Amino acid sequence: MQTDKIFYSLFQTFPSIFFAIIGETNVNASIYEFVPVEVKETAFRIDGVFIPKNESAEQPLYFVEVQFQLDANFYRRFFAEIFLYLRQNPSVNFWRAVVIYPQRSLDPNDQQPYRLLLDSYQVQRIYLNELNTAENSLQLSVVQLIIASEDTAVNQGRDLILQAREQLTDEATKKQIVELIETILLYKLTRLSREELAAMLGIDEEFKKTRMYQSIKQDGLEEGRLEGRQEGRLEVKLEIVPRLLALGLSVEQVAQALDLTIEQVQQAADNQSV
Repeated sequence: MQTDKIFYSLFQTFPSIFFAIIGETNVNASIYEFVPVEVKETAFRIDGVFIPKNESAEQPLYFVEVQFQLDANFYRRFFAEIFLYLRQNPSVNFWRAVVIYPQRSLDPNDQQPYRLLLDSYQVQRIYLNELNTAENSLQLSVVQLIIASEDTAVNQGRDLILQAREQLTDEATKKQIVELIETILLYKLTRLSREELAAMLGIDEEFKKTRMYQSIKQDGLEEGRLEGRQEGRLEVKLEIVPRLLALGLSVEQVAQALDLTIEQVQQAADNQSV
């Protein structure tokens, strides 16, 4: 799963998600822009930096690194990037660093040279599986979907879409959240086609209106498979039935997701077992 791309999309679309992750919910996220940064004259590249549009003591610059694999030399590289950036950008006076790990076990042991920094307020380490979602934060729950197991991801995604529809009143924001959920699941569940995933999430018709679906069409996905004649659509749905059942959905859930009768679902399952 390409986690860097997922987090880049999350933070660019919803900067408030980053500040929710680090517990700074009072920060006005609209005054920041999230950009990737390549440090000049080196091979260093920082995943992203939240840069305040008007620098002040109350608005520090945030260096952000997403680390989803063990790297024994990570801190040596990370702090080298930060201090080289500070040398090349003398206008920056106030900064913080945030490292996002899926779990604590990926935090490398090579920490002693940077102990003072790591123990200070200036550096914050986030472990996604330890985030507290007790307050039912939709944004934090979307982030935790990234580390959900494949067995539970679809159900979690479906619940989050329902939650977004119930809680969000702004249609544009609601659409963006739903598309982010779909994107995360497509990266995680590569064995599923787009139509299968849309059916499992119960968004078959709405899915066609999203930017994601439009880009799929532009990439040359066969038009007849998604928008063909009624008979062709029925064949596609019946072909999907056994796979959805194998993923743990009940006959009733599959029938509802694909707009089929229970008899049609049972017949498709019987045909597969013959």
